[in-house]
Amino acid sequence: MDDQNKNLILATALSFVVILVWFVVFPPPEPEQAPQTSIEQTAQTGENVAAAPTTAEAPATSAGQTDTTLEAAGQDVPRIDIDTPRLTGSVSLLGGRIDNLQLKDYRVSLDSDEIVRVLSPVGSPSAYYALYGWAPGSGLTIDDVPGANTEWTLESGDTLSVDSPVSLSWTNGQGLTFGRELAVDDNFMFTVTQSVTNATGQQVSLAPYGVLARHGEPQDLKNFFVLHEGVVAMADGSLSEIDYDDMPDFEFEPREGARADVTQVEHDGWIGFTDHYWMSTLIPAPGSAFKQVAKYDERRDIYQTEAVLPTQTLADGGSVSVTTQLFSGAKEWAAIRNYEKDGILGFLDSIDWGWFFFLTKPIFWLLHELNKIIGNMGWAIIGLTLILKAILFPLAYKSYVSMAKMKELQPQMEALKEAAGDDRQKMQQGMMELYKKEKVNPAAGCLPILLQIPIFFSLYKVIFVTIELRQAPWFGPFQDLSMPDPTSIMNFFGWLPWAGPEPGTLMATVLIGILPLLLGISMFLQQKLNPAPTDPTQQMIFAWMPWVFMFMLGGFASGLVVYWISNNVITFTQQYLIMRSQGYTPDVFGNIRQTFNRKKKTDEK
Repeated sequence: MDDQNKNLILATALSFVVILVWFVVFPPPEPEQAPQTSIEQTAQTGENVAAAPTTAEAPATSAGQTDTTLEAAGQDVPRIDIDTPRLTGSVSLLGGRIDNLQLKDYRVSLDSDEIVRVLSPVGSPSAYYALYGWAPGSGLTIDDVPGANTEWTLESGDTLSVDSPVSLSWTNGQGLTFGRELAVDDNFMFTVTQSVTNATGQQVSLAPYGVLARHGEPQDLKNFFVLHEGVVAMADGSLSEIDYDDMPDFEFEPREGARADVTQVEHDGWIGFTDHYWMSTLIPAPGSAFKQVAKYDERRDIYQTEAVLPTQTLADGGSVSVTTQLFSGAKEWAAIRNYEKDGILGFLDSIDWGWFFFLTKPIFWLLHELNKIIGNMGWAIIGLTLILKAILFPLAYKSYVSMAKMKELQPQMEALKEAAGDDRQKMQQGMMELYKKEKVNPAAGCLPILLQIPIFFSLYKVIFVTIELRQAPWFGPFQDLSMPDPTSIMNFFGWLPWAGPEPGTLMATVLIGILPLLLGISMFLQQKLNPAPTDPTQQMIFAWMPWVFMFMLGGFASGLVVYWISNNVITFTQQYLIMRSQGYTPDVFGNIRQTFNRKKKTDEK
C-alpha cells in the first residue's frame, strides 16, 4: 500500500472516530416542543421569593430578607403594562415584580403563533421573575423595608415603554419613603433605579439588592452536554457557569438561609440564569462592588441569583438612590455586543462559546456579517465554507503537492522495500533518507482533514447555540437550519402526499432526507479522485465510510450538513485542479466504474 493511501485512510479514519465519539457522547438534540400549557398574562397566586438572605445588623447584612407572609391566592393586584417594539408583558405592583415578559419577535415554533415567554408570574408553570428591594440594617426590621409582597403605588406613567419610564413609591409609615423608577430600552435591557429618603429622626442602614427567582427547573431544559443552562456570572473578569443540577450540591450557608455559592465582586460583574436562547441577568453599574449569590432553596425547589450592593447609611433627612440594570430577553449577538461596548464587562461571554471559543467567536462573527450581506443564513453558511477553504488553501495546496510527489516516489519506495527484505528498521531508515532528500512530508496529506475537525466542532457549536440560527430559513422545506433535515425518502423528499417520520426518531434516522444523501454522494465522489487501494480491508473501509457518515450526520442540524456538503464539493474541486496542475488527471468516472465492476465480480464468485 502506498503512503498516499495510508495518509488518506488515516485521516478519514481519524475523522470517523472523532465524529463517532461526538455522536455517541453528544447525540443530536430532540426538536423543540411547544409548551403544552399557555400562561395567562395576569396569573396571580402566591408565595414569596425563596428564602432570601437573612436579616442582620448593617453592614453585615447580606441582602433583602423578604417577609414570610404568603401572597393570598387569587389576590387581584394592579399591573403596569410593558409595551416596546420587542417586548410585551406587565409589572406587578405586588413587590414591584417584573414577572410577565414575552418576546414579540420570537415564536415558540414555526407552526405556532404563540410568542416566546421569558418571565412568568407566581402561580403559573415554572414561575420566573425579577424582584428588587432593600435589606434592613441597624435601626430597622424586616417590616420597615419593602419586600416581595409589598404593594407599591404607581406615581407616574401608565405603560412602561421606550422613553416612557414608570415610577413607584411606598412609605413604611415610620418615616422611610421608598421609590422605584423602571425604564426599558428598545431591545431587552431594563434600568431599575431604587431610592430611599430617611425622615425617621435617626440614622438607619440598609442595602439594595436585586433577585432573580426561578421555581423549579425550566420545563424546556435541554440537558445537552454541549450547551450550558443554569447560572452564568461574571466577577471581575472571571466567568463562572453552574448547571441547575449542581446547585443542590452547594454547601448550606446559614447567613443566606439556603444552599448557596457566594462571591464578592470588587468592581465589575453580573449574574443571572441562561437558557438555550434566552437569558435574564442582574447587572450592577460598571465599577460597582457587590456580593454575588447563587442559591437553591430545597424546601420550595426555587433557584435564585442575587446581586447585593453595599450597605447605605442614611442620617435623618438624608436620601440615596442606586441604579442597576436587568437584561431579560434573547441572547442576540449584536445586542449583547453593544451592551458590552457600553461598559458591561465580558457580557458577550454570556453566550456559550465552548472550549474552542477562539474559533467559534470569529466563525460566528464572519457568519453573522455574511448573513447581513446575503440576507439568507443557508447561503451565508456556504459563503463561510468558501472563505474557510480559501484561508486553508495554501496548506491544502502544499499537502496535495506533497501527495503527488509521494506518488512519484512509489518506484523508489518499492525498490527500498525489496532491498530491505524483512529488515523493517533498515526499510524505515531508507524511507526517512528518501523523504529528506526529496523534501517530502508523508504526514502532510493528513493536515487539511485534521484541521477540519476543530472547525467542524466550532461550527456545530455556533449552529446549535446561537439564536441567529434558530428558525433561520434557507429555501423550500429548509425553514430552520438549527434543526435536522425535514425531508425524507419515505415521502420522496416531499413529493408524495404524506408526512415523513417524526424528527428525532429511529425512522427519521434511517429514512434520511435529501441533505444527508447529498453528503454521502459528495464524500463518495471525493474518494474517487484516487483509485481504490488494493488491500481488501482498505477497500471495505473506503466503501462504507461515506454511507456511515451519511446516516451519522443525518440527525444533526441541517445547517451543519450544508457546511459539510459544501466543504466536500470545494475540497473535490481543489484537489482535482491541483492534481491536474501536477500532471496527473484523476479518472473519476473510471474509478467509479472500477468500484462497481469489482463488486459485480465479487457477487459472481
